[in-house]
Formats: sequence, structure tokens, C-alpha cells
Amino acid sequence: MVEDANAVILTFGSYRLGVHGPGADLDTLCIGPSYVNREEDFFYTLHDILANIEEVTELQPIPDAHVPVMKFKFDGISIDLLYASISRLIVPEDLDISDVSVLHNVDEPTVRSLNGCRVADQILKLVPNVEHFRTTLRCLKFWAKRRGIYSNVTGFLGGVNLALLVARVCQFYPKAVPSMLVSRFFRVYTQWRWPTPVMLCPIEENDLGFPVWHPGKNPRDRSHHMPIITPAYPCMNSSYNVSMSTLRVMMEQFQYGNKICGEIELSKDCWKALFEKYSFFESYKNYLQVDVVAADADDLRSWKGWVESRLRQLTLMIERDTFGKLQCHPYHHEFVDTSRQCAHCAFFMGLHRKEGEVVQEGQQFDIRGTVEEFRHSVNMYMFWKPGMEIYVSHVRRRQIPCYVFPDGYKRSRPSRPTSQFENCKSFHNNEVSVTEHVERIRKRKNNDGVDVREDAIVKRQYACPPGDRLARRNSLGTGGLSVEAVSDSQELRSVECNHLSNSGQDDLDRTESPEAASNSSVITSVGSSEDIVSVSVAGCVENSRGVEMMNNGRFEDTTYGNDSVTLVKNIVASGNEVFQHELQQQLQVLVFNFFLIFCYLFLFFN
Repeated sequence: MVEDANAVILTFGSYRLGVHGPGADLDTLCIGPSYVNREEDFFYTLHDILANIEEVTELQPIPDAHVPVMKFKFDGISIDLLYASISRLIVPEDLDISDVSVLHNVDEPTVRSLNGCRVADQILKLVPNVEHFRTTLRCLKFWAKRRGIYSNVTGFLGGVNLALLVARVCQFYPKAVPSMLVSRFFRVYTQWRWPTPVMLCPIEENDLGFPVWHPGKNPRDRSHHMPIITPAYPCMNSSYNVSMSTLRVMMEQFQYGNKICGEIELSKDCWKALFEKYSFFESYKNYLQVDVVAADADDLRSWKGWVESRLRQLTLMIERDTFGKLQCHPYHHEFVDTSRQCAHCAFFMGLHRKEGEVVQEGQQFDIRGTVEEFRHSVNMYMFWKPGMEIYVSHVRRRQIPCYVFPDGYKRSRPSRPTSQFENCKSFHNNEVSVTEHVERIRKRKNNDGVDVREDAIVKRQYACPPGDRLARRNSLGTGGLSVEAVSDSQELRSVECNHLSNSGQDDLDRTESPEAASNSSVITSVGSSEDIVSVSVAGCVENSRGVEMMNNGRFEDTTYGNDSVTLVKNIVASGNEVFQHELQQQLQVLVFNFFLIFCYLFLFFN
């Protein structure tokens, strides 16, 4: 048996479908005999062997995943290695993976591991033209990445999901060329009535007894929002990760693609417009920032993978606790600030009120308990080590850290008309009081109806080296989303102080932390605060109060915020002077009118 012992390595995913590209992971499956198990032999013995190979780096076992996998890089190439132990003493070199007999006497994780290769083979058999299918799939994979919806782990489309959707369109239009297939892809799925399932062939039943997707028999299958069914037995929903929020985002992108393709067919636009990159950090006004911290790079690699896999649960929890009224858009990309000394990365989620929901006065989206529940579930990580921490904080769009942008700084936004600043500047001329100005700001409605309560945010410390400003990050474990009012003085201080503190490089670090936000205001209307950005900054530049414009579009406060407080005090003081001046004028008018009335009465009686 020792002499005849062997194993077979097969590929699946994009490589097996023939649509892989530079930098793509190489999905591989190792099929071994029955006496070589996954728990001990694969994840321990083989793991130790790979760890001693010089070419192998970033070795990361994930035994508790839905499909157990071992991730690593071999000579710089990313590899996802799965293992399946079949009920045979010898694995033949010409093993037919499509044969149902390979599923005899195996457990469900093994079935899911084997189905990667089986599904890929079935897709290539069921499409009418393999080359047209591959070209179309390559195009749409690139489109999905550019539009930020290519990530199965966060609830969007993965490689298998997208391949099945494209294959179904190829079946609808068997003689269409790739350019037409791309256009029809958006037309079909813009009009698709989810949760109607997408299937390449009828669901196959078998005597092996493995569960198949069947909403009539399985109540859990009825909750799937976007069922895309695999063609190989046992047929499963490959998109069970999709939530209401991520389905909304994908439908918006399908509509965007359909609109662009319609203009392309009318020669009003070109294909380049279809692949325009999605501006995630300009699409929302409220975000959740999930910071992941570990003791070193190796711990961070495994820790952030676990956290990323749980972000989908945070989306579902928020949908559950807000009854679907608050929707999330998790962004698939991770961001790293290279200036930080500790091992960390950050994920972001856009927050959006559900379309059509009427916001009532005093209505709250309180997700403090939701975030705390999420943090507790994440900290149950089986391989947790000291130093592994997670912090969830709320940030507004203007507080997004600069390291998330490609060029390292925030894209310059078009400023508001300068007349707004002139109106704020000429309080005396127009006789407009500060209180009236603040009241207009307070009543201005937020575009997405989401306001933020920051008075209860608890400050937490990172396990980072002293002096690292990332250590001053706040947790949203006690923060919430609400629609409430704010006092005039707090709003005015928020308007002036926040944007002045966003100026310099040192203050920019404070802006990256929610601590700055929590210190500057209790509750601020997101819509109004965004509208005030250009007013405050323009005022600082025109008055030359220690603020200088830099070439990259940012502002630098050369007085480190002292002038900010002085400016606020001057504005409040000037407002009080205006108010006193108005009272004095009104009293003078009243006295003058009383004197005239007295004169008329005196003359009349005489």
C-alpha cells in the first residue's frame, strides 16, 4: 500500500474554465485515498511539510471554512489548496471527477471540495460556444472588479457565480458574439425577478442522500435572495452569501451596465465608459470602518481573513435589527496605512437608508448592540492570539483617511458658490444673526436620512506602539445611528472646528480617528455638514488664518488648531455684537415713535 499510495492534483475555478489572468489565485484540489484524512494528515502533517519548503510563504490553514482550504504562495503564486479523501485505496491517474461514484461514502465538506471541479466541467459542457463564453466571462469579471461587486466572501459575485450567470445568457443567445452577450447580460439580469433561481439544467436527484437546493422542502433555502444553482449533483446555491443590501448594490450596477450598453448600441458612448471605476468613497455619507490589528504580519494575515469572512454577518445583523431600513455596502478591498508601525488593515462599509423609507422625527437606527454582538462573534476565533483586536467605528465621508485613495490624498471636490461664504462673512451688512444661521443649518435635511449619535462612543486603545495615532481609535460598540437634533452652539462648533482640523497633516491623523468627531460634536446632520465643507474652508483661506492651500488639494493648518478655536470665538462674539446692535436699533425706533405720538397728542389737545 505504501508503494502504491498516491494522490491526484486537479484545478478548478478560473484556471479550469480558462479565464484566469495575472495575479489570480490558482484553485487546486488534492484527491487522496481513504486512509489519508483531512483533519490530521492534511492540516497538520502536510502543513508542517509545506512550512519547511523555502518557496512556500504566507501559509494559512483555514480548516473551519465552509470549504476547508489551505492558502499559501508558492514561488510568489497564490494557491488555494483543497483536500478530498475518496473511498478508494488507490486514486487512479485518469480519475473521472464527473462520475457520481466519487461521492460514495464521503462527508459533506468533501462533497463541497469535489464540486469545484465537477461544476467547472459541467459549465463547459452546457455552454453552446466555449470561446464566446470565455471572452464574455473575462470581460464581465473585469467589469465586476471595477464596479466593486466581485467578492463572494462579502456577499457579492464570485468567480463561480459570475460564470453561471454568463453561461445562462449564452444558453439564451447561443449564436451571439461576445459583444452582444455582454449587452444581453445586463438586459437579462436587470429584468430578472429574483429570487427566481438561475439554473443551467434541471436539479438532479440521487439516492446518495445529499441535500440539494429545494425551497419547497428546505425552509432555509426560501430565505436566499439571489439563488444561482450549480449544475453538478448535489445542486447547491452558489450565492447563499448574498443579502438584501448586496443584492440592491448589484442590481444598481446591472442597471448602470444596461444603461451604458444601450448608449453604446446607439453610438452615444464607448466601451471604456462601461469599465469606469466605481467611486465607493464618494457614494455614501456614512461609513463603518472596521480596523483589524494583530501583533505581527503573520497573525494579521489569518486574523483579517477571519474578520473579512464575518463582515457578511455584520451586514445581516444590521438588516435584522433595523428591519431592513438601514442597508450596508461592504467594500471588498482592504486598506493599509503604510505610515503606521503596528500590523493592521481596515475594511469599510457604506451605510444607506432604504429607498422609499420615510424618516420620522426622532426615529433611530441604533446599532450599538448589533456591533457589540458582531465583535463578540468575531472574537470567538478558534486560532485567536494575544494582540488580535477588532475595532468598529463610524466615520463620515469627510473623515475618510487619505490612505484609502490611490494617490494618497482625497480627491478635490467642487466647492460651493462663494456667495455662501460671503453671506456668512457679512453678518453686519445683512443683519442676519448667528442663531438664525445655525438654525438654517440644523433644519437642512440629510440626503440619505442617516444621522449619527456620537455622544455615547467609548474610546478604546489599540495594542500599538506609543505615539501611533492609530491607537486612538474609538469603537462603535456603544455608538448608534439616530435622527435627532443638536444644539446651536454644538452645531456651529462642529461646522467650524471639524473642517479646520482636517487641514494639516497632524490634524489629518486626528480626522482619521472618530475621536476627533466625538470631541467636536454630539450629533451632526450629515447632509448639512457636507454642505458646509466649502463654506468653512473657503472662509479660512480668504481670511488667511494660518491655513494654506497645498498642491495636492489638501489644506494645512500652520497654527495647529489654535486659530480654529479663536475663529469660532470671534464668530460667536461678532454674532453677539450683531444681536446687541439689532436690539439697540429697535429700542431707538421705539423711543422715537413714542416721542412722535406724544407730540401729536400734545398738539391735538392744545
